[in-house]
Amino acid sequence: MQTPPEHAYPDHWEADVVLRDGATARIRPITTEDADRLVSFYEQVSDESKYYRFFAPYPRLSAKDVHRFTHHDYVDRVGLAVTVGGEFIATVRYDRIDARGRPASAPADEAEVAFLVQDAHQGRGVASALLEHIAAVARERGVRRFAAEVLPANTKMIKVFRDAGYTQKRSFEDGSVHLTLDLEPTAESLAVQRAREQRAEARSVQRLLAPASVVVIGTGRSIGGVGRAVLRNLLASGYTGRTYAVNRSFPPDQRDVDGVPAFRSVAEIAAETAGGVDLAVVAVPAEHVPDVVADCGENGVRGLIVISAGYAESGPEGRDRQRDLVRQARSYGMRIIGPNSFGIISTADAVRLNASLAPHSPAPGRIGLFTQSGAIGMALLSGLHRRGAGLSTFISSGNRADVSGNDFLQYWYEDPETDVVLLYLESIGNPRKFTRLARRTAAVKPVVVVKGARHSGSEPPGHAVPVTRIPDAAVGALLRQAGVIRVDTVTELVDAGLLLAGQPLPAGPRIAILGNSESLGLLTYDACLTEGLRPLPPLDLTTEATPADFGAALTRALADDGCDAVVVTAIPWVGDDGDLRSGDAEFLAAALREAAASAPAKPVAVVHVELGGLSSALAAVRPRATGRRPEPPAEARQVPPQPQPPAPPEGEPVPDTAPREGNGTAGLDRQGPAVGAPGSTTDRPAESAPAPGRRIPTYPAAERAVRALSQAVSYARWRRDAAEPGKVPAYDDIDESGAAAQIHDLLGAAEDAPAATLPTDEAHRLLARYGIEVRGALAAPGPDAAVAAAERLGYPVALKTTAPHLRHRPDLGGVRLDLANETQLRQAYGELTALLGKPVELQPVVQAMAPRGVDTVVRAVIDPAVGAVLSFGLAGAASELLGDTSHRLVPVTDRDAAELIRTIRTAPLLFGWRGSAPVDTAALEQLLLRVSRLVDDHPEVVGISLEPVVVAQHGLSVLGASVRLAPPAAFTDLGPRRLPSY
Repeated sequence: MQTPPEHAYPDHWEADVVLRDGATARIRPITTEDADRLVSFYEQVSDESKYYRFFAPYPRLSAKDVHRFTHHDYVDRVGLAVTVGGEFIATVRYDRIDARGRPASAPADEAEVAFLVQDAHQGRGVASALLEHIAAVARERGVRRFAAEVLPANTKMIKVFRDAGYTQKRSFEDGSVHLTLDLEPTAESLAVQRAREQRAEARSVQRLLAPASVVVIGTGRSIGGVGRAVLRNLLASGYTGRTYAVNRSFPPDQRDVDGVPAFRSVAEIAAETAGGVDLAVVAVPAEHVPDVVADCGENGVRGLIVISAGYAESGPEGRDRQRDLVRQARSYGMRIIGPNSFGIISTADAVRLNASLAPHSPAPGRIGLFTQSGAIGMALLSGLHRRGAGLSTFISSGNRADVSGNDFLQYWYEDPETDVVLLYLESIGNPRKFTRLARRTAAVKPVVVVKGARHSGSEPPGHAVPVTRIPDAAVGALLRQAGVIRVDTVTELVDAGLLLAGQPLPAGPRIAILGNSESLGLLTYDACLTEGLRPLPPLDLTTEATPADFGAALTRALADDGCDAVVVTAIPWVGDDGDLRSGDAEFLAAALREAAASAPAKPVAVVHVELGGLSSALAAVRPRATGRRPEPPAEARQVPPQPQPPAPPEGEPVPDTAPREGNGTAGLDRQGPAVGAPGSTTDRPAESAPAPGRRIPTYPAAERAVRALSQAVSYARWRRDAAEPGKVPAYDDIDESGAAAQIHDLLGAAEDAPAATLPTDEAHRLLARYGIEVRGALAAPGPDAAVAAAERLGYPVALKTTAPHLRHRPDLGGVRLDLANETQLRQAYGELTALLGKPVELQPVVQAMAPRGVDTVVRAVIDPAVGAVLSFGLAGAASELLGDTSHRLVPVTDRDAAELIRTIRTAPLLFGWRGSAPVDTAALEQLLLRVSRLVDDHPEVVGISLEPVVVAQHGLSVLGASVRLAPPAAFTDLGPRRLPSY
């Protein structure tokens, strides 16, 4: 007898999760093949935990027990297990029951639930993760409530239920606590789930960035090679932890490499040393990596950085190898950066970790940098240090098979050492989660993103991600909605990062301009207007201005209440002897710094031309006091740093060590090393210590400085608005349950039902349930039918074609308006058919005329990558050609709806352009909010198009509508937390 489909093994319930301590585990359904694992698991549970589970001494499971706990129908009886290394560490089970507590089947909607966690793994958040997943499984199978009996002494389990955030009831019956949990997600349960997710994922990143010990696996026996380079960089950075080198080809008598203890395996390290290994850097050929991962996992390594290439970037075989790598590592509880990674860097004084191919660690700073490209990472590191910027952390994720930018956003959100987040992304594995995390992080610190592969139409090699169907402009709009500062090039990424890391946010768009070049001031003024800022008239100090004159002018500008930020422009000035002075940059820097300190709440940017040394002088600030650096342990003896080539003269190109990728890095400033940057002296004498204060960013072109300032202004405005977010309004006239029933009838219960566009009458009926009325139209297959329809509707009427190739194309002549009588209607009908074809081809309809207004378009689509997106624009070919459409993620708030209307370039047409009457934008906002609610309430609605929507002075008319239904897609940012699996 064939097993019914609903009883088949539900592989979509399998999930990798991050536990509270940052390690990973796997959750999966229990099967009949798990009998031995279950028995072994139960033997390792303490007698006390067994008593809490069964309310009596229960030393061992009987054969009947084992059969019961391993045989499930995955509907009325479900069991899940948490595994590490293939072995059980926890289980949960539910049994559907009726109102009397007896075994039952659907439609009974209550189930009894029970957990058991090995004592060694209690306190790691295992039960909390299991509860999230078993609750999601229960909801999928029609279970709406859990009942649990817990002994009063089992306080840990009671706390798991209490803290989950679900609506619950508690009572004390027969010596036990009876708990009932309503499994419908609540705002509190979602908040609890996401807070746990943030803590766990941040902890998993922290374990990678602050290891107590590091092993480099694949360290060459001779100078050269990737592994040897990583070891050299690790030692040169002054890493404070224990360091080991591993190569299975080391001879038995070799005890060290460059003064670092040498071993042939991680197992040897575990056997011969007191401490284990936290982090392994893997630099061996891809075919040997599985053995290395097994060696690491079996000996307690917590995380891996896989430098090795030959994975998904190399083709289908490599992609399979990459999937196997992730599965193997996660089975041991380890997380991976890579493969094909450039490495990671942490400049924290307690760690000083450079586990990368970068030959020098950047100076300590306040910027966190994440990149998916090693070559781009090299270019960014070089560009940032040339301009005096330091980093808190650097990550090159390579193929990003496991740890991604989302994980680092979780970490940076609460990292006190990071003030600004810079991201170079070529793909976004979970866009819904990314926008959620970016919005939360951007509320406390800037997030700047440059995205590569924007127009390729597919994911980059090595990345397996959902491919978005919405245009890149829409992606940019959604990122801006989340508070992300999106830039176009890595040059702009550095420009924005420097300003945001060193200067306060501007309070508004009013920009003061001062300098000793009238022409450069005018260029800055024009750039401000181009970027939408409000520049004040430039102040020309003339070429005779001295550093003191600059300082005085800057002090006055910053003290002006009508100024929100200042751009200083500088060229070499004329001295008393008539010669150009370009070598006194330090004096100018000191004057500007002193003046800027007088108004710490306003940002200052400097545009300079041919002023050598000004950038480094303004970037040099006294580093934070961190105390004397501790000496590294004997196992981490440093090798002498490699000799550095002399810095080139100002203005001459710096040798480019990064591979050429055509990535837009050519515009990065090429200036000598700044104080604290790689290649400079870190332990400076007290008399030469840089001056205290903020770093003042410098730019070689006015456009770049103003662009960065404009981005800061927009971000500051978003921060202010985010402090008082909009609301999703409630409507009393919405028939949500009626819409759900109609959708169910139209779509059917089959999960694989094909997507379908609703018939016109059904679409209108569904929209009406949400208060969206569509002006009716009557079919006109012939002139007489058209006249009959017009008499029924009342003159004046419109005659238009509805054929797919002519719909919404008034430019093709398929619409006739303001037909006042039968004569005009018959004449229009004849012209239409003579011009465009037979009535059967044109499918003409007659519609009552709507009040005159502005034609607009409202659309909502479900994108496979980002979810539901609401779009708005004016109707017509011009708007379509220009891409003048605004977008917001659903659900849309009242603030979002107002911004949707006002952010298109043609918005003035709605507000009385050139003396025309303004239209009813309030009614338009209400329409947008109702469409958003419909899509948000019913994920089966995968597409809505309202076109045209004629917005008049009072009210609006929806003249055409289409609705598309499909089974709801599964989005990875909804439901229980889980790691992505590609």
